[in-house]
Amino acid sequence: MIYISAIGMINALGQSTEEIASNLTQGTAPGMRKREHWLQNQQDAVLGGVDGELPAIPDSFAAHRSRNNQLLLAALAQIQPVVDDALLRFGADRIAVVLGTSTSGLDEGDRHVSHITNHEESPSWQYPQQELGDPSRFLAAWLGLNGPAFTLSTACSSSARAIISGRRLIEAGLADIAIVGGADTLSRMPINGFNSLESLSTTLCQPFGRDRCGITIGEGAALMVLTREPHPIALLGVGESSDAYHISAPHPQGAGALRAIEQALQDAGLNPAEVGYINLHGTATLLNDQIESKVVHDLFGESVPCSSTKHLTGHTLGAAGITEAALSALILLYDLPLPAQDFSRSPADPTLPPCGLLHAAEPLMRPVILSNSFAFGGNNASILLGRMA
Repeated sequence: MIYISAIGMINALGQSTEEIASNLTQGTAPGMRKREHWLQNQQDAVLGGVDGELPAIPDSFAAHRSRNNQLLLAALAQIQPVVDDALLRFGADRIAVVLGTSTSGLDEGDRHVSHITNHEESPSWQYPQQELGDPSRFLAAWLGLNGPAFTLSTACSSSARAIISGRRLIEAGLADIAIVGGADTLSRMPINGFNSLESLSTTLCQPFGRDRCGITIGEGAALMVLTREPHPIALLGVGESSDAYHISAPHPQGAGALRAIEQALQDAGLNPAEVGYINLHGTATLLNDQIESKVVHDLFGESVPCSSTKHLTGHTLGAAGITEAALSALILLYDLPLPAQDFSRSPADPTLPPCGLLHAAEPLMRPVILSNSFAFGGNNASILLGRMA
């Protein structure tokens, strides 16, 4: 069995696990607000941001100086004592780093291109800032680690797959400890890209709502420490699949998503009735919510409470999997009430297959949570977490 010994996270809900747990319970997200100058048409858009000062990256790490890596350092600070203890006990070559991202330092690259296009100097720019492998390379170098370190980029399932890969490294005997997670930063390219796909909502997203029209993009980072040593929260099971159906649309029957969930249940040795809550991928796009509600209905009926938390964090893209798994872990760890789906701006879509969507917060009755991450290309990952007695 693999356990979670520490969690650090930062996103629109807050800048520490304590603040995030409190705001999750209240259903409020201070960082979710209308922001200017991100869309090319100059329209304002609601985005999930992290406000306030982030840890500085010194000159000795200038090639890794990106907001993405600053977010990682903010999450790392919350788990630093556990990481330091692991270094003393296991050594630098027995700790793995596996992270997920979609953008890395793309925003820094975008600003560099703007500077040179306008014949301006760009003295701080270095290519590693935007390279997709940089987050894990940076974090391993920052901590002085020599174990396996790599970054995954499978769009919105990236950091969920990082959790899965970290578990595999420990089970294969290649590491004793795995620092897993991910980060993504607000960037003009994905914001305008989703807008060009007509998948971006300029107002707050409405998962499973009748009037939903697209995602709200957010930024954030989260890290978990995985270990074989027993702790209150366990990684019970994982599942992953690939639809290979369409570059951006899910399989119309949700075949791959269903397969990922079934694999996670089988891996954990659980049946659907033993799951206490499902943190849905729930992006608020027309197709995602339609297919995910069908999959949950087919497998769980209406008996398992479920909701999407993306109206509180925004869709953090490559960091979504770890963000939502970490929120699920906090619910288990602190016995938080299950977050309700917000239908205050739009009623629930009556055409969706009925599942256990929460219209009001309620207590977790069974200490097992499923967290889903479904990405472009039908790249699916499901994580099962549980509270140990």
